[in-house]
Amino acid sequence: MQQERKNRAFQEMLTAAKGWLSGRSPEELAELAGAEWKPEEKILSLQSLNQRLEVSTEDWSVRPQPEEWHHLILLHYFSIADGTPLSDEMITFGNLKDGLIRGTKFDRTADLALARFLKDREPEQIKEVCRFLGAGFRDSNADLCAVFPFLPRYPVAVKIWFADEEFPASGKMLISASADHYLTVEDAVTAGEVMLRKLEEA
Repeated sequence: MQQERKNRAFQEMLTAAKGWLSGRSPEELAELAGAEWKPEEKILSLQSLNQRLEVSTEDWSVRPQPEEWHHLILLHYFSIADGTPLSDEMITFGNLKDGLIRGTKFDRTADLALARFLKDREPEQIKEVCRFLGAGFRDSNADLCAVFPFLPRYPVAVKIWFADEEFPASGKMLISASADHYLTVEDAVTAGEVMLRKLEEA
Protein backbone atom coordinates (compact mmCIF):
# COMPACT_ATOMS: atom_id res chain seq x y z
CA MET A 1 0.00 0.00 0.00
CA GLN A 2 2.77 2.43 0.93
CA GLN A 3 4.63 1.64 -2.30
CA GLU A 4 1.43 2.29 -4.28
CA ARG A 5 1.09 5.71 -2.64
CA LYS A 6 4.73 6.50 -3.47
CA ASN A 7 4.25 5.43 -7.08
CA ARG A 8 1.07 7.51 -7.36
CA ALA A 9 2.79 10.54 -5.82
CA PHE A 10 5.72 10.17 -8.21
CA GLN A 11 3.42 9.93 -11.25
CA GLU A 12 1.55 13.05 -10.10
CA MET A 13 4.84 14.95 -9.77
CA LEU A 14 5.99 13.72 -13.18
CA THR A 15 2.71 14.81 -14.80
CA ALA A 16 3.00 18.23 -13.13
CA ALA A 17 6.60 18.62 -14.32
CA LYS A 18 5.60 17.83 -17.90
CA GLY A 19 2.80 20.38 -17.60
CA TRP A 20 5.21 23.11 -16.47
CA LEU A 21 7.35 22.51 -19.56
CA SER A 22 4.47 22.30 -22.01
CA GLY A 23 4.50 25.29 -24.34
CA ARG A 24 7.97 26.48 -23.31
CA SER A 25 10.38 27.34 -26.11
CA PRO A 26 12.86 24.44 -26.46
CA GLU A 27 15.50 26.87 -27.74
CA GLU A 28 15.13 28.93 -24.57
CA LEU A 29 15.15 25.82 -22.36
CA ALA A 30 18.39 24.67 -23.99
CA GLU A 31 20.02 28.08 -23.56
CA LEU A 32 19.04 28.48 -19.90
CA ALA A 33 19.97 24.91 -18.93
CA GLY A 34 23.19 24.55 -20.92
CA ALA A 35 21.72 21.83 -23.16
CA GLU A 36 21.78 21.28 -26.92
CA TRP A 37 18.58 21.65 -28.94
CA LYS A 38 18.17 19.27 -31.90
CA PRO A 39 15.19 20.66 -33.86
CA GLU A 40 15.07 17.87 -36.45
CA GLU A 41 14.53 15.30 -33.70
CA LYS A 42 12.74 17.63 -31.26
CA ILE A 43 15.23 16.59 -28.60
CA LEU A 44 17.10 18.40 -25.83
CA SER A 45 20.47 16.72 -25.34
CA LEU A 46 22.69 17.06 -22.29
CA GLN A 47 25.36 15.26 -20.31
CA SER A 48 24.48 13.77 -16.92
CA LEU A 49 27.35 12.05 -15.16
CA ASN A 50 28.71 9.42 -17.57
CA GLN A 51 25.72 9.46 -19.92
CA ARG A 52 24.43 11.60 -22.74
CA LEU A 53 20.67 11.93 -22.17
CA GLU A 54 18.13 12.93 -24.80
CA VAL A 55 14.86 14.48 -23.67
CA SER A 56 11.95 14.42 -26.11
CA THR A 57 10.02 17.71 -26.12
CA GLU A 58 7.00 15.86 -27.50
CA ASP A 59 6.31 13.71 -24.44
CA TRP A 60 9.23 14.56 -22.10
CA SER A 61 10.50 10.99 -22.09
CA VAL A 62 14.25 10.42 -21.72
CA ARG A 63 16.62 8.13 -23.62
CA PRO A 64 18.34 6.11 -22.29
CA GLN A 65 15.78 5.90 -19.52
CA PRO A 66 17.36 6.92 -16.18
CA GLU A 67 15.95 5.87 -12.82
CA GLU A 68 12.60 7.57 -12.21
CA TRP A 69 13.79 10.18 -9.69
CA HIS A 70 16.68 11.14 -11.97
CA HIS A 71 14.09 11.64 -14.73
CA LEU A 72 11.97 13.89 -12.52
CA ILE A 73 14.98 15.96 -11.42
CA LEU A 74 15.92 16.41 -15.07
CA LEU A 75 12.49 17.88 -15.92
CA HIS A 76 12.57 20.11 -12.84
CA TYR A 77 16.04 21.31 -13.88
CA PHE A 78 14.74 22.41 -17.29
CA SER A 79 11.74 24.05 -15.63
CA ILE A 80 13.75 26.06 -13.08
CA ALA A 81 17.02 26.82 -14.93
CA ASP A 82 17.44 30.57 -15.42
CA GLY A 83 20.87 30.71 -17.07
CA THR A 84 22.73 32.04 -14.01
CA PRO A 85 26.49 31.56 -14.52
CA LEU A 86 27.92 28.58 -12.67
CA SER A 87 29.67 29.54 -9.43
CA ASP A 88 32.97 27.84 -8.56
CA GLU A 89 32.19 28.26 -4.86
CA MET A 90 30.99 24.98 -3.35
CA ILE A 91 28.55 24.95 -0.41
CA THR A 92 26.79 22.41 1.79
CA PHE A 93 23.15 21.50 1.19
CA GLY A 94 22.32 23.23 4.48
CA ASN A 95 23.50 26.51 2.96
CA LEU A 96 20.98 26.37 0.14
CA LYS A 97 18.03 28.74 0.24
CA ASP A 98 15.46 27.03 2.51
CA GLY A 99 18.09 24.36 3.23
CA LEU A 100 18.38 24.85 7.00
CA ILE A 101 16.26 21.82 7.90
CA ARG A 102 16.08 19.50 4.88
CA GLY A 103 19.53 20.40 3.56
CA THR A 104 21.29 20.14 6.92
CA LYS A 105 19.67 16.75 7.55
CA PHE A 106 20.91 15.52 4.16
CA ASP A 107 24.44 16.80 4.91
CA ARG A 108 24.54 14.41 7.88
CA THR A 109 23.05 11.57 5.80
CA ALA A 110 25.61 12.10 3.04
CA ASP A 111 28.53 12.18 5.50
CA LEU A 112 27.48 8.78 6.91
CA ALA A 113 26.82 7.28 3.46
CA LEU A 114 30.19 8.45 2.14
CA ALA A 115 31.97 6.98 5.17
CA ARG A 116 30.33 3.62 4.40
CA PHE A 117 31.26 3.91 0.71
CA LEU A 118 34.90 4.73 1.50
CA LYS A 119 35.39 2.00 4.11
CA ASP A 120 37.83 -0.72 2.94
CA ARG A 121 38.32 0.93 -0.47
CA GLU A 122 41.79 1.87 -1.61
CA PRO A 123 42.38 5.44 -2.93
CA GLU A 124 42.89 4.18 -6.48
CA GLN A 125 39.60 2.25 -6.36
CA ILE A 126 37.81 5.40 -5.24
CA LYS A 127 39.39 7.45 -8.04
CA GLU A 128 38.36 4.78 -10.55
CA VAL A 129 34.71 4.97 -9.42
CA CYS A 130 34.81 8.76 -9.72
CA ARG A 131 36.30 8.62 -13.21
CA PHE A 132 33.70 6.03 -14.28
CA LEU A 133 30.93 8.49 -13.33
CA GLY A 134 32.57 11.24 -15.37
CA ALA A 135 34.21 13.19 -12.55
CA GLY A 136 37.12 15.55 -12.90
CA PHE A 137 39.47 16.37 -10.03
CA ARG A 138 40.38 19.72 -8.53
CA ASP A 139 42.78 20.95 -5.88
CA SER A 140 41.27 21.45 -2.43
CA ASN A 141 41.96 21.10 1.27
CA ALA A 142 40.91 17.42 1.04
CA ASP A 143 43.00 14.44 -0.07
CA LEU A 144 40.76 14.17 -3.14
CA CYS A 145 38.07 16.45 -4.56
CA ALA A 146 36.00 14.90 -7.35
CA VAL A 147 33.56 17.10 -9.28
CA PHE A 148 30.74 15.20 -10.99
CA PRO A 149 28.80 16.69 -13.94
CA PHE A 150 25.39 15.77 -12.54
CA LEU A 151 23.81 18.26 -14.96
CA PRO A 152 25.45 20.91 -17.18
CA ARG A 153 25.07 23.74 -14.68
CA TYR A 154 24.67 21.58 -11.62
CA PRO A 155 27.95 19.94 -10.58
CA VAL A 156 28.18 17.86 -7.42
CA ALA A 157 31.54 17.76 -5.61
CA VAL A 158 32.69 15.08 -3.20
CA LYS A 159 35.62 15.88 -0.93
CA ILE A 160 37.40 12.82 0.43
CA TRP A 161 39.88 12.36 3.24
CA PHE A 162 41.58 8.97 3.08
CA ALA A 163 42.02 6.82 6.18
CA ASP A 164 45.20 7.10 8.20
CA GLU A 165 46.50 5.70 11.51
CA GLU A 166 44.28 8.02 13.53
CA PHE A 167 41.08 8.53 11.55
CA PRO A 168 38.85 6.47 9.24
CA ALA A 169 38.13 7.70 5.71
CA SER A 170 35.48 10.42 5.48
CA GLY A 171 33.77 12.47 2.83
CA LYS A 172 31.54 15.49 2.30
CA MET A 173 29.19 16.21 -0.59
CA LEU A 174 28.94 19.81 -1.83
CA ILE A 175 27.13 21.72 -4.56
CA SER A 176 27.70 24.98 -6.41
CA ALA A 177 26.63 28.23 -4.73
CA SER A 178 24.52 28.84 -7.87
CA ALA A 179 22.53 25.62 -7.32
CA ASP A 180 19.37 27.44 -6.16
CA HIS A 181 18.96 28.78 -9.70
CA TYR A 182 18.61 25.25 -11.08
CA LEU A 183 16.89 23.03 -8.48
CA THR A 184 14.80 23.49 -5.34
CA VAL A 185 16.21 22.23 -2.04
CA GLU A 186 13.91 19.19 -2.27
CA ASP A 187 15.27 18.37 -5.74
CA ALA A 188 18.83 19.06 -4.57
CA VAL A 189 18.46 16.49 -1.80
CA THR A 190 16.97 13.98 -4.22
CA ALA A 191 19.85 14.61 -6.63
CA GLY A 192 22.26 14.01 -3.74
CA GLU A 193 20.52 10.72 -2.96
CA VAL A 194 20.77 9.68 -6.62
CA MET A 195 24.47 10.59 -6.56
CA LEU A 196 25.08 8.44 -3.46
CA ARG A 197 23.35 5.47 -5.12
CA LYS A 198 25.45 5.93 -8.26
CA LEU A 199 28.63 5.82 -6.20
CA GLU A 200 27.56 2.63 -4.46
CA GLU A 201 26.52 0.95 -7.71
CA ALA A 202 29.56 1.96 -9.80
